Amino acid sequence: MAKGRELKGRIKSVENTRKITRTMEMVATSKMKRAQERVAAARPFATVLTEVISDLYSSDLAERFPLLRQPATIQRAAVLVLTSNRGLAGGFNSNIMKEARGLLARLTSESIDVELHVVGRKGLGYFRYVGRDVASSRTDITDRPTVKEAGELVDGLMNRFSSGALDAVYVVSARFRSALSTPPHTEKILPVTPPERKGPSRDYLLFPSAEAILTELLPAYVRNAVYRALVENEAGFQGAQRTAMKNATDNATDILNVLRRTFNRARQANITQEISEIVGGAAALE
Repeated sequence: MAKGRELKGRIKSVENTRKITRTMEMVATSKMKRAQERVAAARPFATVLTEVISDLYSSDLAERFPLLRQPATIQRAAVLVLTSNRGLAGGFNSNIMKEARGLLARLTSESIDVELHVVGRKGLGYFRYVGRDVASSRTDITDRPTVKEAGELVDGLMNRFSSGALDAVYVVSARFRSALSTPPHTEKILPVTPPERKGPSRDYLLFPSAEAILTELLPAYVRNAVYRALVENEAGFQGAQRTAMKNATDNATDILNVLRRTFNRARQANITQEISEIVGGAAALE
């Protein structure tokens, strides 16, 4: 019955694994719902902020704001890559890494000096493994990112862009569309390029002036872009982990069914053999 004992041990091991993956699936589902709420809360503010900047923007004002500076050529750029601190999320981090590698290769091929900034242990570990220099890294941002943390990530880059030390800043992260769709996405956050206004523009009573308002709104716009990337990245990670753990749980169930059938067949064969031996022994005694 050695084979039977071995099968029972494997069944017990797979059952324990399934309990873990099912628990992780439930935790990821709960966190994903909260992350989705943060994404939904961030989007209306971003939409209104974009509309206001678009309405206030004018070519004469643009010349006075460093964040609106459009360099004739890009010679030095910064790339901010957002990944997760944990794995077990399918191809979530690897897809972001692939997007980042493509962007870095494109910028390098254009003779642009690129510096890399990484958020998350997975991204930091990958770039260290491939021998890529990392200008700065953060691994302390939790699953509830804040606007303050977004400012800490981008304020230094904004100051360097304003001084002319950088010509462009890119953010690579996951774009949250649904629990099953979190494609990697690259966004150029600096220089600020006000989008075209959709629909009629609003009339504003400006105080003290459009210039003073833009002085406050432009940095807020850039920080908000990074904050949205952080919350959407986290929602995408939780969705990817939920899907991965559900698939792992389903696979464990399939393996258990096969092992149990194999165990039952082995036990039935053993019982049949014992009965045959008993019958054969009784016949020999006669």
